[in-house]
Amino acid sequence: MRTSLLLLLPFSGITLSKPINQVFYDAGSNRQVVMQGQVFDVPSNPQPGFNLNLDELRLVQLSEGQEPVWMTELEKIEAKAKGLRFFDITDNRNLGSSADFRVATRASYPPLSAHEQVTKVIKTLSTEGPRANLEKFSSFRTRYYRSETGKESQQWLLSKINEVTADFASPSLKSLISIDEFHHPWGQHSIIVRINGSDAANDQIVILGAHQDSTNLWPFLAAPGADDDGSGSVTILESYRALLASDFHPIRPVEFHWYSAEEGGLLGSQAIAQHYEAQGLKVYAMSQYDMTAWVKRGTAEEVGVIVDYVDSALTEFNKGLITEYLDIPFVETKCGYACSDHAPWSKAGYPSIFTIEGAFENSNHRNIHTANDRIDISDEFSFSHMLEFSKLAVAFAIELGG
Repeated sequence: MRTSLLLLLPFSGITLSKPINQVFYDAGSNRQVVMQGQVFDVPSNPQPGFNLNLDELRLVQLSEGQEPVWMTELEKIEAKAKGLRFFDITDNRNLGSSADFRVATRASYPPLSAHEQVTKVIKTLSTEGPRANLEKFSSFRTRYYRSETGKESQQWLLSKINEVTADFASPSLKSLISIDEFHHPWGQHSIIVRINGSDAANDQIVILGAHQDSTNLWPFLAAPGADDDGSGSVTILESYRALLASDFHPIRPVEFHWYSAEEGGLLGSQAIAQHYEAQGLKVYAMSQYDMTAWVKRGTAEEVGVIVDYVDSALTEFNKGLITEYLDIPFVETKCGYACSDHAPWSKAGYPSIFTIEGAFENSNHRNIHTANDRIDISDEFSFSHMLEFSKLAVAFAIELGG
């Protein structure tokens, strides 16, 4: 006999616009979950290759200004399947504790002044490296942050970054570069590459970010994550390569971040932003690149500039970069609360922005978080489109890094 039990979350007055799906229990205590019309068996024992306890309680913030709520890892997965975006703040409850101070002392951004240098570097960008890198990066069965292959993919990415640095950085530039893993308890670590600035007194950091992890709707299934966010990961890697090849010596420090566990509730970027905040580090500008490959059939090719939950001054600066250096226009679009790794930086009071593959409604929604998020799924997946975002990242680094 099978009965159904609706999982109710202790929302402390928060009302969900969409209900959480049902979990079913049968007489043998076997559980199933129904998400987006699909039925999944809920394992009662740990799954080989995964370190995920579906009954573990996590503290989750679902909207700005509302009290966080406790939910299980399974309920987090269900919430994500319903399109809810959130911070898992279990381990990062102090993030934003000093944000008001930084918001009150925001920097302004100068007129564009490095046209010759930027155009010289972007001419050296290629689709060949990103294609080869993404073929490998999306070949891991999943890059889920609590999986063994998620750890393996992170180690491959780290080795590729080291290889690029060894091959393209001059001896003088190598002396300015540090490559570090930011360790996380789940095992897939974030990666931070720093190019130190030539002016020791100018300690305001420029950050370019992407998330390295992937997920399926049901995280135990295959998740190649070619677009989400393999595309952003190799996009900024190509920008990093081109900058090194040009012997880019910034005035202020420039960092490239590849975050772990974005799909788990912005866990990796929250941990890093909280660390920077606690250390009193200064961030001049942060730009996130999450999904850069898709051009929906029948739509114009354009860059999606997110305009909600971002820094308005930095967003206007980013629009100027697109107009000046890219071959396609931008479109303003929105993605909602906690929609990618720029959000923790904003929560900490640092100026952050987010650029995506097009208008949010035209993004690759039908394939992400499935086994079909592959580079060969459609000719809508475009490496030439990704190249435009590599141009943008180069321009961002040079114009703001000095």
